[in-house]
Amino acid sequence: MIDALKEEEIVNKVGGRFKLSTLIQKRLVAINAGARPLVKIDSSNQMEIVVEEILQDKIFLDNEGKMVVASNEEAPEFDLDSI
Repeated sequence: MIDALKEEEIVNKVGGRFKLSTLIQKRLVAINAGARPLVKIDSSNQMEIVVEEILQDKIFLDNEGKMVVASNEEAPEFDLDSI
């Protein structure tokens, strides 16, 4: 079993066990359909890849329960004084 799944850190990061299970399942479906891994690890185990993606904040669930892939681009800066 993957040790990270035994820890509460990953559960808390996602927002609960149900959300963690949902996120893992959705990402595994995407990877099985041909999506590329978002992290580089020395493993071909898809579950380990997904867990590492979660731990590195590469994927998450939005408020509607949809899987979101974090952008590699930095968020644009806004000039709040001009508003």
